[in-house]
Amino acid sequence: MPDTKSNRYKLLKWIAAILLIILILLAGLAWFLNVKSQPLLSSRIKTLLYKSTDSLYNISFSKVTTNILTGSATLYNVKITPDTNRFNQLIILKRAPNNLYTVTLKKLQVKHFHPITLYRHQKLQLEEVIFDKPEVSMMNRQFEFNENRPPRPIKSPYAMISQNLKEFRIDNILFRDASFKYVNKNIPNSVPFIIDDLNITLKDLLVDSTSAEDPDRFYLLKDVIINLKDYTYPTPDQMYHIKLNQLDFKASTGSLRINKFEVKPLHDEMKFGKVAGYSKDRFHVEMSNISIKGIDLPVYISKQEFRAKEMNIANGFVSVFNDNSICINQNPADSVQKRVGRFPHQLLQSMGVPVLVQKINLKDVDVSYAIYNAESQQRGKISFEKTAGTFKNVTNLDRIKAINPNMEVKLKTYLLGQGELDLDFNFDLIAKNGAFTCKGQLQTFNARVLNQITKPLGLVRINRGIVDKLNFNFKANNDGAKGNVNFYYYDLSVALMKNDPSKDHLVTRGLLSILANALVINSENPDRNGKFTSAKVNYERVENTSFFNLIWKSLFLGIKNSVGITEEKQQEIKKHIKNFNEMRENHRIRKQKRLQRRQQREKEALKNDWR
Repeated sequence: MPDTKSNRYKLLKWIAAILLIILILLAGLAWFLNVKSQPLLSSRIKTLLYKSTDSLYNISFSKVTTNILTGSATLYNVKITPDTNRFNQLIILKRAPNNLYTVTLKKLQVKHFHPITLYRHQKLQLEEVIFDKPEVSMMNRQFEFNENRPPRPIKSPYAMISQNLKEFRIDNILFRDASFKYVNKNIPNSVPFIIDDLNITLKDLLVDSTSAEDPDRFYLLKDVIINLKDYTYPTPDQMYHIKLNQLDFKASTGSLRINKFEVKPLHDEMKFGKVAGYSKDRFHVEMSNISIKGIDLPVYISKQEFRAKEMNIANGFVSVFNDNSICINQNPADSVQKRVGRFPHQLLQSMGVPVLVQKINLKDVDVSYAIYNAESQQRGKISFEKTAGTFKNVTNLDRIKAINPNMEVKLKTYLLGQGELDLDFNFDLIAKNGAFTCKGQLQTFNARVLNQITKPLGLVRINRGIVDKLNFNFKANNDGAKGNVNFYYYDLSVALMKNDPSKDHLVTRGLLSILANALVINSENPDRNGKFTSAKVNYERVENTSFFNLIWKSLFLGIKNSVGITEEKQQEIKKHIKNFNEMRENHRIRKQKRLQRRQQREKEALKNDWR
């Protein structure tokens, strides 16, 4: 029995010794292969990048470490830089790309590569390459010779590496928390665009004898995935912050989703115009659930043109406020200059990024326009709730505008949350004067809901009235609007208001209101005889006013004329008021004279009594 135990113990010792020797041999072999593979890998990486980019890019790094057992390698202090001399040569050869990149990072990780496969079969296969917190700078310069070129390298990368490699493949290239800088060399003195915390995944990069002609690949890739959690960008005028929350893009489907987009003003409503120095519209925009389909990534990469087939926006609001109590004469030239060319389609043309979105769909978006009126010292607000509709041919590309120069907008909304309103706009994208047409039809609603805008802005209170229908048709531009307003209503009664500083609120102008309802206001349209009054509008726009103000003023002028508040009627009511005041003054004088005569008689009677 003791001999058996002793034999087992010796056997275990031998097995343990053999295993230890094997492990030492494997570790030594791994060390030897690691040491031998490092210069091979370094050389192959540098040669591969240089040759596959048509001798345009070089890579440098301070050191490289490898682990043969895990099939991984790490490059430290990496820098990928373009050769500017070679770039100029490629321009002459008409082979230069539109974009030139510089990439720097402290560490680049390569996971699961196979040195034996590289050595024996001349295939460099990597499962994952990680750029950890890289700084990427991209300079864009448009070249005519790159127009209409397919999204693949001009010269096959395989032809450049075929003497050294039969295949080069990376399953995933990850840019984690990347800092991205874009410099537009097509515009003199352009401000660089910078974005941080960007995550990019490049899927299945393949260089072999067939990949360059594969129609399912673009720039040798199967897919590009971009993620951005939160992004805030201050506008150049320092008046707004542009905010994005959770952006996701997938190139293979051309789809992009944004959880939330916001244009947030940096000053409150009453302070905004004072900071701007003139009566400037203050916008607050917030949109949720934004999706874009059919994005052409190759066109954006090569030309910096944003092209998409469809955009969908659900849930959001657009709030506009203007303080017209600010004196624009503080800097009239500056204020006029800033307010001309600010219509929606004019702003689209002035965008720094070329854009084409074939169709935009809106759903459940609330739009409001508010003004602080200096005369009434109150705020008037008109709102369009649950707005839905479409925008077609949203573009500033000259090639597209030459084919179709019109942007069509069709909207259905609810005026002040009640009256159903259909709107059609047609914006001329090439007109120098900002020309557009606007027509709409408003369905039945109680006219009293308009008091929230007619009282503070028009100093008119609607006591009662039912709107049966309202339709309008305008042709407008920078100078103003012309058109027709057809206003169908009945049982209308109004009161004219004025500001009373002593009471700190608007008060009714009693006599004017009585005369207005009796002599001016048409209580119904058509009247009892069936005669309908259609209002002609010829509104001359004040140069410092906005697009919203132009629409509102033109419509309000048409409504005033429809109900009878024309210039002639206002002159008539002023005449009546003048006559009334003269009668009242004559009555006061006669009364004063009668009083004086009576007092004189009383004095004389008193004297007689004393006698």
